Amino acid sequence: MRRPLVCGNWKLNGSIGKTGQLIDALVSGMTGIDGVDIAVCPVFVHLPLACERAAGTALHIGVQDVSDQAQGAFTGEVGAGMAAEFGARIAILGHSERRARHGETDAGVAAKFIAARGAGLTPILCVGETLAERDAGDTLAVVTRQLDTVLEMTGVAGFGDGVIAYEPVWAIGTGRTATPEQAQEVHAALRGRLAAHDAALGEGARIVYGGSMKGANAGELMAMPDIDGGLIGGASLDADEFLAIARAAVAA
Repeated sequence: MRRPLVCGNWKLNGSIGKTGQLIDALVSGMTGIDGVDIAVCPVFVHLPLACERAAGTALHIGVQDVSDQAQGAFTGEVGAGMAAEFGARIAILGHSERRARHGETDAGVAAKFIAARGAGLTPILCVGETLAERDAGDTLAVVTRQLDTVLEMTGVAGFGDGVIAYEPVWAIGTGRTATPEQAQEVHAALRGRLAAHDAALGEGARIVYGGSMKGANAGELMAMPDIDGGLIGGASLDADEFLAIARAAVAA
């Protein structure tokens, strides 16, 4: 039985005060929610505060990106080991916003995946297609290409402690959501891709859905057999809404 993961991506949001308040609200509200891993990923500058406020609790803290380099002359970069030193446990990698805005390539994301694992972080590999790619019937070709690049560099064993997040680009922050059946089709294909290399690992790997998941639709999405939780954007900035998603994951 795969343990679900509900991870909040706070993107470029928050302040010292808001970060502390939201962490406190989540820690308090998580009481009694068992059977699901709950995590949030604030901006880098709030990482020490978030880790301090969540210390000793079941709330995991992560980061939204890491460098593929450990240290050196790489202005503006943050190493995976540096994030882990503060207490981060998870790293979101290859989010479509970074692929589009910062020109991240499949190979570059794979290198970050390796760096995150090397520092002891759980990597969440984001894959997903644009609306044009879906309309052209290229969804599975796109997401398998993104996954295969990591598999080629790490081997399937890299997903023994890794997570895949299917995030259709056309559903991120738009209010549009893939239907449960659309999401399930992609999740099943991704799991099958892993299982082709290692059946047991493919069965055990966690694959979560992102793309306008909220409390109102989380239950029907996570009821699908290959959807193991969610990577949550805007809804993760509201403690009650985010915790409703976590409860839905337990009930699914």
